[in-house]
Amino acid sequence: MTFDTLGLSDPVLRAVAETGYTQPTPIQEKAIPTVLMGRDMVGLAQTGTGKTAGFTLPMIDILAAGRAKARMPRSLILEPTRELAAQVAESFEKYGKYNRLTHALLIGGESFDGQDKLLGRGVDVLIATPGRLLDQVERGKVLLRDVKVFVIDEADRMLDMGFIPDIERVVKLLTPLRQTLLFSATMPPEIRRLADAYMINPKEVAVDRSATTAVTVTDLVAVVPERDKRSTLRRIIRTDKVASALIFCNRKRDVDILQRSLVQHGFDAAALHGDLAQETRTATLDSFREGRLTILVASDVAARGLDIPDVSHVINFDVPYNPEDYVHRIGRTGRAGKAGRAITIATPADGKSLDAIQRLIGRKIERLDLDGSLDDSVLEESDRPRGRGRSRSNGRARTEAAPERRDAKDKPRQEIPRQEKPRQEKPRKDQPRRNGRSAPKPRPAADQPDEPVVGMGDHVPAFLQKPKRKAG
Repeated sequence: MTFDTLGLSDPVLRAVAETGYTQPTPIQEKAIPTVLMGRDMVGLAQTGTGKTAGFTLPMIDILAAGRAKARMPRSLILEPTRELAAQVAESFEKYGKYNRLTHALLIGGESFDGQDKLLGRGVDVLIATPGRLLDQVERGKVLLRDVKVFVIDEADRMLDMGFIPDIERVVKLLTPLRQTLLFSATMPPEIRRLADAYMINPKEVAVDRSATTAVTVTDLVAVVPERDKRSTLRRIIRTDKVASALIFCNRKRDVDILQRSLVQHGFDAAALHGDLAQETRTATLDSFREGRLTILVASDVAARGLDIPDVSHVINFDVPYNPEDYVHRIGRTGRAGKAGRAITIATPADGKSLDAIQRLIGRKIERLDLDGSLDDSVLEESDRPRGRGRSRSNGRARTEAAPERRDAKDKPRQEIPRQEKPRQEKPRKDQPRRNGRSAPKPRPAADQPDEPVVGMGDHVPAFLQKPKRKAG
């Protein structure tokens, strides 16, 4: 099947042909005709299968006739992250180049002034993150009563990030006469209830079962002690023919720490996480996408939906907390039919998390043979595994250094004269201490006789010896 058979217009087909795509993916093949019919739809497919084009292409044709009013967009697309929103905007620019459609991007980290000007002129497509959209609604800069097509992209990620209450607020601002499209890689029960509440008789389009990994990705796991994780990572990068690698950490602070460690060992690496300025995040992604950057260390902000076609390796430096995040992470490689390699570095304490991932994907992840499957010839001395080349070289160094130690033992030791401490005079018996108390009475020497104890039989007080007065 080709794009010509899906019912798309000539301008859209022309733009698709110029991108080099000739055959639609399974999700595009099933979703595009459904969207063109105007039906509500739930699209369920694994990451990296072309869901974005599955709704952008038919939306361009639906919106081709008509014109947007000021502050009243004709369609709305909600994305969980700024990177995904920017990527969808790029898709509209690429596929809608022969249509006179306008679009605006409402994301955090950008100036309100520029966004206000676009909204004031009127836009056909509004692409936004939930937080910034609601900010603009409260400021009176956006009215959603004219939205004809409403898209919730990466709905399961919206759930993980706590955006479901915001989505419900947005839905209440929309007109009931709209077309709603919901796309997700997985479909947890909460998302199912959301679809049942806000969609009218939706058609479900599912490609493969939920939470499966692409067949083009070979995933492996290396189990090492916690102290060896960084050296194992460097060893994999140096020996596994890594052309470009996306390395995931669970915490943002670990992203910065690992990136600095890689740079110190001579690797071309940059960091990407939610605390960075939007300008920095965009420039970093562009450098990685264009091949000017080899290694990108990222948090899960880069795990969903980012289309970077030539990622040869995905390396999980940390086992993800959520098993479904494993599917999204390794989906960044092996895209568009290309082969990819995903390696997870785990510790013995990650056993339960690995078991949960294997239950989710329905198979066991093969172990990576660190001794036999990697070429150690290019390793630096600091990255060699324990017990191999490093121990032999250290043994030779100890043997060569031994004569020097023996020579040192034969030399006579130089005695250092001891310095006598000045004698301290004992305080006199009547000399008070610093705290005002008198000095204790010195104890008699052992050879001196003890003084006799004075008792009532030996000494009688004088007042008892006075004669009594006679009464009279």
